[in-house]
Amino acid sequence: MKTLFRALRLAAIALSLAACAAAPVPPEARAQLAPTGKLRVAVYPGSPTSMVKDASGDTRGVTWDLGQALAARLGVPFEPVVFARPAEVIEGLKAGKADITFTNASPARAKEVDFTPPLLGVEQGFLVPAGSKLSTIADVEKPGVRVGVTTGSTSEAALTREPRPFTLLRAPTLKDAARMLSAGELDAFSTNKAILSELSDQLPGSRILEGRIGLENMALGIPKGREAGMAWLRGFAEGAMADGTLDRAVARAGVRGTVKPEGR
Repeated sequence: MKTLFRALRLAAIALSLAACAAAPVPPEARAQLAPTGKLRVAVYPGSPTSMVKDASGDTRGVTWDLGQALAARLGVPFEPVVFARPAEVIEGLKAGKADITFTNASPARAKEVDFTPPLLGVEQGFLVPAGSKLSTIADVEKPGVRVGVTTGSTSEAALTREPRPFTLLRAPTLKDAARMLSAGELDAFSTNKAILSELSDQLPGSRILEGRIGLENMALGIPKGREAGMAWLRGFAEGAMADGTLDRAVARAGVRGTVKPEGR
């Protein structure tokens, strides 16, 4: 009986979301989400949760695909705005250079931009280069180990929150991080496992260490002060989870290391 009630409840939710999807977008919400008449979607290269290109040159990424789906729903053109790294994405939203992104909704970032409830969880960890003697996270947590992070990243903030025994080094971009690992300038690199998996594909013999050091809760984010847009965007986000739009974006991007986000 409980199974039947649950199935009926899910069917009711699906019908409700379908009705919301078919309903016209309130003009105020459209104006706030796409104030220039285009949906300017903030992305950065190297992360499958944002934007990557495959061997054929095809662009994929969760932010990229969700941005296209949202633009279509709003009835406005999709316009990607490419930044070098995540910190610049947040600054771009604050400065009004972009309208939306999909990124880790950390407490620090939530002070800068407004987020929907989390849609996707991605574990954080360490990547070590080929031939590394580091086998566990505990091996990394020792004096003399050189750990890289991207400048302005969530990992940088997390690993500098309290004193750590290792030496922390900053890489300007993910491309620089890959070069530093390959050149032996880093003993390990830390970020979410979706990015670590992409980097590992570029560095033969590299390994992602077992376990996790944290969790990134990914959500859609927009500049503050766009309350009507956020109210409508929350419904879009729930619909993207329910109708498979999010799952398809994750699958097409090849995102690895995903788990249930906190609060879900």
